[in-house]
Amino acid sequence: MRNLVLAATLSGLALGGCSQPAEETTSAATEAAAPAVEPVAVATTGDINEADLRYRIATLADDSFEGRAPATPGGIAASQWVADEMARIGLEPGYEGSYFQPVSLLEVTLDSTQSDYDVYFNGEPLDLAMGDDIVYWSKLSQPEVSVDASELVFVGYGVVAPEYGWNDYAGLDVTGKTVVMLVNDPGYANPDSGLFNGDAMTYYGRWTYKYEEAARQGAAAVILIHQTAPASYGWNVVSGSWSGSQLDLARDPGEGTFAEVESWVTEDVARHLFELAGLDFNALTARAAEPGFVAVPMTGLTSGGTLHNSTRTMDSRNVVGMVRGTERPDEFVLYTGHWDHLGTRDVPDGEDGIYNGAVDNASGTAAILEIGEAFVANPPERSVMIIAVTAEESGLLGSAYYGENPIVPFDQTVGGINIDAIMPTPPSRDVVVVGFGASELEDILAEEAALQDRYLAPDPHPSAGYFYRSDHISIAKHGVPMLYADAGNDLREGGTEAGEAAGREYNVNHYHAPSDEYSADWNMDGMTESVTLLYNVGARLANSDAWPNWYEGNEFRALRDAQRPE
Repeated sequence: MRNLVLAATLSGLALGGCSQPAEETTSAATEAAAPAVEPVAVATTGDINEADLRYRIATLADDSFEGRAPATPGGIAASQWVADEMARIGLEPGYEGSYFQPVSLLEVTLDSTQSDYDVYFNGEPLDLAMGDDIVYWSKLSQPEVSVDASELVFVGYGVVAPEYGWNDYAGLDVTGKTVVMLVNDPGYANPDSGLFNGDAMTYYGRWTYKYEEAARQGAAAVILIHQTAPASYGWNVVSGSWSGSQLDLARDPGEGTFAEVESWVTEDVARHLFELAGLDFNALTARAAEPGFVAVPMTGLTSGGTLHNSTRTMDSRNVVGMVRGTERPDEFVLYTGHWDHLGTRDVPDGEDGIYNGAVDNASGTAAILEIGEAFVANPPERSVMIIAVTAEESGLLGSAYYGENPIVPFDQTVGGINIDAIMPTPPSRDVVVVGFGASELEDILAEEAALQDRYLAPDPHPSAGYFYRSDHISIAKHGVPMLYADAGNDLREGGTEAGEAAGREYNVNHYHAPSDEYSADWNMDGMTESVTLLYNVGARLANSDAWPNWYEGNEFRALRDAQRPE
């Protein structure tokens, strides 16, 4: 994750790894021994304090963990350290007597030299260039995936949202077809129309949802039209992130919902496709954001090709500890934060190739450990589960696995708090709530923030959909209210100008760069205050009988109502 002030890079898109022969299965745990990390004698305490946070961040961001990439020696060692730290501070093992919930990852690598996927007009290929015009891949665990003469149809935003009275697939059978769609949702295009959530992106605006929905509808292929403003990132992010190896959860045959081919095209390519089909791009995309839109066939256009993939599986793990509730142990409050980062890169001699990820997300992992230790010292009435998840940087995969394989049933999960990248800044007057206006957890947050003489501020870039780009969404989309709050930008010394400058400096110079390193010069006052606040919110919840819900109109409200009908 990143500071929210000027973030323009899509979270969870940095994908790594090397290809292996087709269908080869390897276990990273046995490929190489984890680097030796000498244990350090420490004396952390049960209160939220700067010294404990510094110790844990400095340890996790140390070069010895080699950037904490999942399924690498450094990642194995880092996750072991987190488990050892949970044991040391008194958290119970959270998964079947272990601190580790195994997460098997699948790496699919497209052989671009042997693969070809294109759009055809009246049977003639358009010769779209991989990387420049189109980026395509398949998430199917197959060495060869083919699509043949699949008819294109424009389905607007590709959304089925009953709570908003919206269905772009109404009366449409797209089985075997290629669906073409826009990024974001209709509210972005018409922010004053009352559609969806205005210019604040909903879950239906995320590319992940759009690919999944298209597959559920039976589409053979998906073409997502890239536009910089509604996507909130440039084509360079798309071309850089979806070329090369792609990671997903390893699943048994038949599990998962995927079209044969997923892809993006540039806006220029999309405009050309519409022109060839005799369609007005501007008029039709505007109509797609209006109620009553009906999908339109793109006459004369088909897609087709064969993708050749190599695959391998890799073993990683979520690290889970818990504090047993004293009165209602079967009801759980969750804290999540990802322990992984980007690992290492080959660089010339003398350059730093270790992506230490001190802010992103040694800070969040240190915070949830600090909070866990505080709950051990102050046992709550309800149980509290601390989950350090893996593979966030590869697409929220560790939390997605938890969402598909929850340790605690969702109807016994009261709510949760996600901590992802806390900036080391002086104290702030505000608390930034990502996805502001989502759930009743914000009511508790506002009350506790007021006790620190702080106020809640909405995410300054709601159209970018940051609420859907961190690990809490993997649990939220199953109905559980989740809170994602960040240290504020309105600093007590320097105001928003100073806060935005700090965010800009991190974004430009350190986000997803080797320079994201811990420094003893960090001002930890704001971080310590924010971690204390998030502990207090969870403690309020864990020592009550309240069951917060999503606010009326939220896309996840119906799921929660079904889980807890009382």
